[in-house]
Amino acid sequence: MADLTTNFIGITSPNPFWLASAPPTDKEYNVRRAFEAGWGGVVWKTLGSEGPPVVNVNGPRYGAIYGADRRLLGLNNIELITDRDLHTNLEEIKRVKADYPDRAIIVSIMVPCEEEAWKAILPLVEDTGADGIELNFGCPHGMSERGMGAAVGQVPEYIEMVTRWCKQYYSKPVIVKLTPNITDIRKPAAAAKRGGADAVSLINTINSITSVDLDSMSPEPSIDGKGSHGGYCGPAVKPIAMSMVSEIARDAETRGMPISGIGGVTTWRDAAEFITLGCGNVQVCTAAMTYGFKIVQEMISGLSEWMDEKGHTSIQDFCGAAVPNVTDWQYLNLNYVAKAVIDQDLCISCGRCFAACEDTSHQAIAMSDDRTFSVIDEECVACNLCVNVCPVENCISMEAMAPGATDPRTGRVVQPEYANWTTHPNNPSARAAE
Repeated sequence: MADLTTNFIGITSPNPFWLASAPPTDKEYNVRRAFEAGWGGVVWKTLGSEGPPVVNVNGPRYGAIYGADRRLLGLNNIELITDRDLHTNLEEIKRVKADYPDRAIIVSIMVPCEEEAWKAILPLVEDTGADGIELNFGCPHGMSERGMGAAVGQVPEYIEMVTRWCKQYYSKPVIVKLTPNITDIRKPAAAAKRGGADAVSLINTINSITSVDLDSMSPEPSIDGKGSHGGYCGPAVKPIAMSMVSEIARDAETRGMPISGIGGVTTWRDAAEFITLGCGNVQVCTAAMTYGFKIVQEMISGLSEWMDEKGHTSIQDFCGAAVPNVTDWQYLNLNYVAKAVIDQDLCISCGRCFAACEDTSHQAIAMSDDRTFSVIDEECVACNLCVNVCPVENCISMEAMAPGATDPRTGRVVQPEYANWTTHPNNPSARAAE
């Protein structure tokens, strides 16, 4: 049986599935229910400084994007950090950690970008016995307008500075949570590393407005006729999250830095993909808010069964396995040639492939009078659009041509010796070098 135990920056948990800092981790009641359901760890919802509590809106806090079957694809939230008293949270964290010593408890923190503010809260958090802290440098709404959250995460110098303070005044692991609302995710990750961070977590939510009510002309969620930008999360952000994770995993300055992956993790497969891109664990929010805490049981069983099937005995066996295969476009093999093939036994003659290719692509699919669809090899550029629009799984596949074969579209022989664009004869730089 596969062992799902993870040791992430010295923090052990029975599986790699942690709940992210969000409404599901806002209080003792929720966290206890989560641990009973099987979650390996939680990041407690972000704590703020002592003083007047944060005031959240009392109207709708979420906007949504749905698929055709009303499956939730993304949530936009305008909720702020915890609005519960700091010391109430600290007492609850201490009790829960004492009762669940085998589970990971990380405390998310967001206070003003001042050394004294961090110096004041860190000993209070350390006294709870929690396993580490996560610096919330990602929240894109509400708090960022106050000089916190993404306002810090968008300035590498601030990230490095605050991380240094935390490493100075706190003795346990420090995780820096990064904002995706930035051009190059490698810069803040490198700043966190320079500041001494033990790990980074990403991505936090994406700045967004999900919809507008065309009657009230107010962005959703609407609060008394007004709306605001919020943070977007859920399955729809997973591709963005994985790209940013991969950039950190393969960059020379941050390569090898521990990563906690966040962004649309809904199934065990999502988690496995993040782990292959270098993540030591994953954090989940929207899936738990959509389906409840027991969804983790499917994640655990699914990942365990897949690992058994592949012969992996631990998470480390495949952690980062996909990173060497992530490359820049210029290094892709331009002599690799594939063609679409339609399985006539599976085809339902819906015509989607034909419409998509004929109208928007390369006119490489023919339709006969009896609605039989076939690929015209001479026109097919292997763009894969037909595969993506086909409603029948595995009906259309891409089959690679063997080296030495002639591409019917170009008449060019598939030549394996030209490994990529940097050595390809069509590259002006390569010709100049010759």
